[in-house]
Amino acid sequence: MAKLLIAEDDTGVRLLVERALRLEGHEVVAVEDGELALEVLAEHDGGFDLLLSDIRMPAMTGIELAYAAAARWPDLPIQLMTGYAEQKEAAADLAAIILGVIEKPFSVSELRRHVGRILATKASGNRSNPASQRYCA
Repeated sequence: MAKLLIAEDDTGVRLLVERALRLEGHEVVAVEDGELALEVLAEHDGGFDLLLSDIRMPAMTGIELAYAAAARWPDLPIQLMTGYAEQKEAAADLAAIILGVIEKPFSVSELRRHVGRILATKASGNRSNPASQRYCA
């Protein structure tokens, strides 16, 4: 399956997302902030099929992480998630580098379907935005 990097500072959400995606057969690396995510990306030279990051995190926000990751690994699919409307709006100017914003709270099945669509689109070589459905800005 796919290799996924999750950046989420809320332990409960991070564990839920990590477990849900592992149970789908994905290899998942999960970290608690954007700085650690950027370090992991560098260690793996961007070798992930998807970066899924919360927007609001200490040290480095998901928006800052998205800009840094896209600058270094422009083909890395990036998906953000947030429970705050104002942060979703702040991410709107990232449309050229992210797939969208998943709104919290989301169910495990919604998360799995959404990630599955992103990965299927990536596997088919289609560069259209699979996130332009219910979950994104």
